[in-house]
Amino acid sequence: MGPYRKLWFTLIGILIITFSVLGFYGGEIYRQAPPIPEQVVTANGTPLFGKETILDGQTAWQSVGGMQLGSIWGHGAYQAPDWTADWLHRELTAWLELAAQQEYGKSYQELGPEAQVVLREQLKQEYRANRTDAATGVLTVSERRAQAMAEVASYYDKLFSADPSLRKSRESFAMKEDTLPSAERREQLTQFFFWTAWAAATERPGQQVTYTNNWPHEPLVGNHPSTENVVWSILSVVILLAGLGFLIWGWAFLRRHDEAAPTPPARDPLLAAGLTPSQRALGKYLFLVVALFVFQVFIGGFTAHYTVEGQQFYGVDVSQWFPYALVRTWHIQSALFWIATGFLAVGLFLAPLIYGGKDPAYQKLGVDVLFWALVLVVVGSFIGQYLAIAQVMPEHLNFWLGHQGYEYVDLGRLWQIGKFAGIAFWLVLMLRAIVPALAKPGNTDKNLLVLLTCSVVAIGLFYGAGFFYGERTHLSVMEYWRWWVVHLWVEGFFEVFATTALAFVFSTMGLVSHRMATAASLASASLFLLGGVPGTFHHLYFSGTTTPVMAVGASFSALEVVPLIVLGYDAWENWRLGDRVDWMRLLKWPLMCFVAVAFWNMLGAGVFGFMINPPISLYYIQGLNTTPVHAHTALFGVYGFLAIGFVLLVLRYVRPDLRLHEGLMKTGFWGLNLGLVLMVFTSLLPIGLLQFHASVSEGLWYARSEAFMQQDLLQTLRWVRTFGDVVFIVGALAVAWQVVIGLYTRPRRM
Repeated sequence: MGPYRKLWFTLIGILIITFSVLGFYGGEIYRQAPPIPEQVVTANGTPLFGKETILDGQTAWQSVGGMQLGSIWGHGAYQAPDWTADWLHRELTAWLELAAQQEYGKSYQELGPEAQVVLREQLKQEYRANRTDAATGVLTVSERRAQAMAEVASYYDKLFSADPSLRKSRESFAMKEDTLPSAERREQLTQFFFWTAWAAATERPGQQVTYTNNWPHEPLVGNHPSTENVVWSILSVVILLAGLGFLIWGWAFLRRHDEAAPTPPARDPLLAAGLTPSQRALGKYLFLVVALFVFQVFIGGFTAHYTVEGQQFYGVDVSQWFPYALVRTWHIQSALFWIATGFLAVGLFLAPLIYGGKDPAYQKLGVDVLFWALVLVVVGSFIGQYLAIAQVMPEHLNFWLGHQGYEYVDLGRLWQIGKFAGIAFWLVLMLRAIVPALAKPGNTDKNLLVLLTCSVVAIGLFYGAGFFYGERTHLSVMEYWRWWVVHLWVEGFFEVFATTALAFVFSTMGLVSHRMATAASLASASLFLLGGVPGTFHHLYFSGTTTPVMAVGASFSALEVVPLIVLGYDAWENWRLGDRVDWMRLLKWPLMCFVAVAFWNMLGAGVFGFMINPPISLYYIQGLNTTPVHAHTALFGVYGFLAIGFVLLVLRYVRPDLRLHEGLMKTGFWGLNLGLVLMVFTSLLPIGLLQFHASVSEGLWYARSEAFMQQDLLQTLRWVRTFGDVVFIVGALAVAWQVVIGLYTRPRRM
């Protein structure tokens, strides 16, 4: 550890504490998850359905795309309703109508204010009361509620079939005709939707909040922000301000300001040893990255168009072959594939440099095998998802070969295993180069290499968290492990790997001192993981978890914003490297991408991330278009630009004679940035803010309803997104074309 002892102990201490918190409250989620009733019966003892058919309904929901078609508990897609909020509101209004007819002989709207108040109070008492027998697991509902449930189930049965009476609604929700052909599966689907709504309206035993912490906002049943929600929201802002204050003081007083930058070498050190066979083989990885990137961008525009023409593409009905749920799945999955491939490529490029400028035995073979394994997983998972959503995939094979139904981990379990095996194989290829370098005797400072090794191991292993849930796992438990992958693996350890890899590259080039690179990487890792690990819980405020989970998530996720405040300085430091020596001018555009990463980290992950982080904020805007504002600016703005920067960096060395075309790169870089700005500020954010107002004033059900979303203003705003999409597509094509012509231009003979 040497001079970095304090930094290492700080990082290790943070990891021990934060993972202890994450693990302890993860256990609480297992213990306190909303119960799935063994049997649902009416007051006179008539059985309705039970636990197994509710879980069958969960698998039916997964088979139609799950979170890619509407959302559950606020997680998923945004064009169709949130099925939890929608079912709950429909059931409540059906109950009030039945009660009005049975008790007054009139419709609910015809009643006077006093009678309406009486019925609404009866409604609250019936719905918020927990009528589950703890000993037997039997849930008892009134005859009136059973009637209301049957009415709502009938509506959903028609909606998910080809019933002509609801064709306009299916078009508004971007659903294909006959979404779920089996009548039996549709019935099971409605039972699953009922259970998610029951958990959202029923109070935990001994408490005055529902299993989902009073989410969604539904005035009819008394779902309003809890006391704890407000308290921890205020405290999260205080913690954010305190964290920023301490960071600025630490940056000013603890950081060394007097260390002179090293004298850069006259020639690029990375070119000194020449290319190894495994490095030359990385060209196909770069091609795969840009191919998937272009596919993702075009399929994203196609997906966005479905929000204005729910079943058509400029008048052509394509929904029966490529429905919204499928193309949105491909859009997200292809993004994860190309970004991950970019990170894997830069790791494989660094491996021979770490090994002393040569390949370990059979390294090129390993690089080739890994590439074709990645291609197999991509193609296989896409075909499986197509067959699943087309309802061709046999029911018992859907989870394994088709569509898991969970956003960001949609690929079938077999393909998920294949992806994990590929990442684990990449880890082996990396360690074959790293371990001998670590074991090599000498006085060389190896702390940065150790940190890089730790981040490589974390990337290789933490994706495996996605195997801790299965097809019929409780939804709350599944969400806990899903966010280990989406938040912790991606936003945590990929961030540490990117920071450390860049520090390693720049220090190897002789542009920054090894000591500064090591110290900065260790400090950055501590800051990222302090908020990032327990901050995972901010995704789980309303997923059937308890108040302590909300408290931990609110407190630590506020700290996630803290390190982003200094990224502007890091961006300036990276940009300044381009003027240190003449040969660095060849790396202008990779450096520009890293500057863009810092900007979008501040805006997308920082500003837009904190916009939805406090519990009171997320209470009203979870599941609205404010979420994709954060998702687009953070996922592409940060990790997308990082992957593109890595691709351009590797391209510069695998094609040493290449000079990036200034016109193409200007078009690509500024097109991507401007397109993202237009996409967010002219469409997604305005729609999200209008939905936010509707959610606060009426409830989430209304903010996601057909009546609200099909207003002329919102339709216009969704059309306006086309301008940003076109600019972004032009930028993507320019970057991709630069990479392609760079790879396939014959190098000059020396």
